[in-house]
Amino acid sequence: MPLTENATADSGSSGKTSEAFRKKFQIRLITVLVGGMFLDGYILGIIGPVTHTIETSVVGMTTAWIGLEAASALIGIMIGSPIGGWLADKLGRKPLLFWDIVLFAVASAAQLFVDGPLELFLVRLAMGLAVGIEYAVGWPLLAEFAPPHLRGRLLGGTVIAWYAGFCVAYIVGYYLNKAGASWNIVLATSTPIAVAILVGRIGLPESPLWLWSKGKQDDAKGIVGKYLDTDYMTDMVKAKSGGPAGTIAMLFSPSVWRSTLFTAGFWACAVTPYFAIATFADNLLKDFGLTGLLGGVSLSVFAVLGVTATILVVDRVKRRTLTVPPQWIAAIVLVIAGLWAGAPPMIMLALFLLFSFLNAGYTAMTAIYPSEVFPTEVRGLGTGFAAAGSRVGAAAGLFLVPISIENLGVSTTILIAAAITFVGAALSQWLAPETGGKPLSELAENVSH
Repeated sequence: MPLTENATADSGSSGKTSEAFRKKFQIRLITVLVGGMFLDGYILGIIGPVTHTIETSVVGMTTAWIGLEAASALIGIMIGSPIGGWLADKLGRKPLLFWDIVLFAVASAAQLFVDGPLELFLVRLAMGLAVGIEYAVGWPLLAEFAPPHLRGRLLGGTVIAWYAGFCVAYIVGYYLNKAGASWNIVLATSTPIAVAILVGRIGLPESPLWLWSKGKQDDAKGIVGKYLDTDYMTDMVKAKSGGPAGTIAMLFSPSVWRSTLFTAGFWACAVTPYFAIATFADNLLKDFGLTGLLGGVSLSVFAVLGVTATILVVDRVKRRTLTVPPQWIAAIVLVIAGLWAGAPPMIMLALFLLFSFLNAGYTAMTAIYPSEVFPTEVRGLGTGFAAAGSRVGAAAGLFLVPISIENLGVSTTILIAAAITFVGAALSQWLAPETGGKPLSELAENVSH
């Protein structure tokens, strides 16, 4: 999907060249940002199929360590997101977008050489740091280049990439592990993808809205003239320019705290149950007589379908409609799955698939809301804080799920996931705003009041 549907064409061949250049840039920007989300899903999905291999072949690997290895990247995201957001608002989107993928590529390659629990944890923690920076930079950058009528689809489309990455990683990991490949090699398969994205990010421009917010109006206008259109320029000049720098305290100010609480809480309650269920799908489904590739991959496939369904209508249906009702339904589905311990295996699989579809559909909104509800001066920081909040819950969930399954059983573990989903639904019912189709300058003005 292009960022501008109709680039203003000048007369003659120069106009054609300008339009072609803009379209090429748009495709490139979308590709490298979508690629970052694909990598996030990939590194979180790739560890699931080799968890048992790591547990049995690595000296000193205990159940607690397995939980930590699964949660390590999420802990890194929790740390990297607010730091990356603060730096992105202070230094700009462009440098962070490049150096975070450098860190990711180096850490990914290092997985080939680790052989102990602590080493593996630290390497995947570094990868999580890079992904956390990606969240805090990639989505704001895409939102700041996108026109209002396409912003929802473009931001939501990155979530499709996340689930696709998770699904592809699960398949790759399953078959490589089955073929006898070393778990080090399986985990390091994210490296070539990272290197390709790194090459694609060389030379990308800075966000014009960020430049404008810093008072660098000439630089901002130059980038708009080269890469965007007159409508973008009209919206941009309505925004504040050269105002005070954003701070962490601003996230909790009277005009912004609702956005901070909603984005962090909604995101955490959306992703925690999915990570817990999808990462340990084999163990959960095995309890109901389902084994092999079917369960884990089916969850990812239905998740991709759920995100796709949301993206197809996101710019035509109200944001709240796509956010609130599906959460209530997903929570009820998990309650049924948790209480119906004697359900036939295929019924249980159907319940998990329905949850995966619904959950992914409203999780797509976590890519959209943070970039829309925070003003430019704290857009990166706000997105980073929300991502960090989401990963606190998700990391805790991944660490505790194997322990919960072992000590409380599968049914109780599912009911805990249902309770978390109910909390997310209630929070969204209270705080989810309606932001669709509005310029970021207008949304920022609404927040300030």
